[in-house]
Amino acid sequence: MTANAAAENALGTIGTICWTVQLLPQVWKSWRTKSTEGLSEWLVLLWGFSGVTFAVYAIVQDLNIPLILQPHLFGTLSYISWAQATCQHYGRKRSKAASLAMYAAVMALSAGFEVGMIFAVKPAYRSGNVRPVQFFGIFSSVLIAVALLPQYWEIYKHKEVVGISIVFMLVDMLGGIFSDLSLAFKQSFDVVASVTYSLVVVMDAIVVICALILNPIARRRRKRLVEDEGMAMHSAAERQSSYPSPVDEAVPRTAASNRTS
Repeated sequence: MTANAAAENALGTIGTICWTVQLLPQVWKSWRTKSTEGLSEWLVLLWGFSGVTFAVYAIVQDLNIPLILQPHLFGTLSYISWAQATCQHYGRKRSKAASLAMYAAVMALSAGFEVGMIFAVKPAYRSGNVRPVQFFGIFSSVLIAVALLPQYWEIYKHKEVVGISIVFMLVDMLGGIFSDLSLAFKQSFDVVASVTYSLVVVMDAIVVICALILNPIARRRRKRLVEDEGMAMHSAAERQSSYPSPVDEAVPRTAASNRTS
């Protein structure tokens, strides 16, 4: 496909916007319910670090500005979801101050790691050795894929998709799709970046499909359970009413004793 810088940046910008707001539905859901049951803390933590490693790749490779912003925004919001808004504050019941301190610590460590790796990898890349920078791109792809495995385990445990916002998954998928499309208009197609974005789309889609299949089944199962409990309570009440109460038994005995006397 012919290179088109305007299309590349436009599509990359749309992808960046999607990945800027993607976690807001998840943060809102967790704040509203005050619960993160069913949301894997490893998902958002590893996604945060995958943003750091892919940022090293994007900067050294000199991708377009929206695609450089993407991993930074993605990582920052993932860390917020992990430390301040979701798993640590609500899930583990830590105080807001402790959650903020953990967020600040992981952000500082990630920033230091990213800057250090950029300065470490750039000289080799400029001299023609692309393997170090490719490692960071591939490692980011692996992290994104591996991070969803604990979420799949949560889905398996609950037999439905709970705790994670489906809107979050859908917007995340759109971010990956538009970012993938932006690469098609780049002068040289970036395979590693494309694999990373495509993995996001495919593995998010698995969560959405699980929600479409498992959640209605879980709702029917809970409905049957409530109906069964209602029937059991009704049967118990009927059995109870078929036996005479102690008061009813006492009345004939009292009348008989009065006649005898």
